[in-house]
Amino acid sequence: MTAQASRQQEESAPRVEAIAAALVGGSRPSRPSPLSSSISFGWRALLKIKHVPEQLADVTLFPVIMTLLFTFLFGGAIAGSVDSYIAYIAPGVLVQSVLFITMYSASTLRTDIDRGVFDRFRSLPIWRPSPLIGMLLGDAVRYSLGAAVTAAVCLLIGWRPEGGFLGVLAGVGVVLTFAFGLGWLWLFFGLILRTPGSVTAVSTIVLMPVLFGSNIFVDPSTMPGWLQGWVEINPVSDLVTTTRAFMNGTPVGPELGVTLAWSAGLVAVFGSLTMWRYRNPR
Repeated sequence: MTAQASRQQEESAPRVEAIAAALVGGSRPSRPSPLSSSISFGWRALLKIKHVPEQLADVTLFPVIMTLLFTFLFGGAIAGSVDSYIAYIAPGVLVQSVLFITMYSASTLRTDIDRGVFDRFRSLPIWRPSPLIGMLLGDAVRYSLGAAVTAAVCLLIGWRPEGGFLGVLAGVGVVLTFAFGLGWLWLFFGLILRTPGSVTAVSTIVLMPVLFGSNIFVDPSTMPGWLQGWVEINPVSDLVTTTRAFMNGTPVGPELGVTLAWSAGLVAVFGSLTMWRYRNPR
């Protein structure tokens, strides 16, 4: 009985040649392109919102609160009325709302790393930067939603952009371009800092003086000389000036070139540092 059972087991066991033929003979799926893999990870970022809709609070409630707070807080004191102030503050508060939202990417990345998700991504036969670029592509949808909410609130309280619909679109496009570049800085923080809380804290410390030390809320000519110097070299000031020009229908100056140069520089420097750290996590 033992010899017969052994013979039957050998006959039923898969042959090495059969296994090799099955592996070689079958057609393998083609390797995903960099674009398709990046879009897939972008879709993954959006699917997270479906399961955790609270993540939309920063792109829906936050722009509304910021817009109403600063418009009605500073409108009467600075310009005499909200109607006189809204044309100045609307592009600036749109920039502020979108740039605040960009910090979310870094804490999300740090959470995924702590859970071991990115260790699995590194083992996949995909274009190496696609998980990071996909995160930023998914967040670009959130930035667009935040910009739309901010613009809608400004329109409801009396903003009438002289640049029209196309001017608003052009201004939002410049803001999203700069936000994409800034996102690489936060991703780098997400890779070098140890906890999501520390990522958020450090990102806030970096972002606050850049946003509030700019021309978002008031004309820099009313500021002390040392602060005017900071505002002049602040890239956010160039971004706000460009956005105002597009939305208010005034001529666009050299600030547009400066903003695009800053955006490209952020991608070149912090994109490279982020990928280096991503490849060498230890």
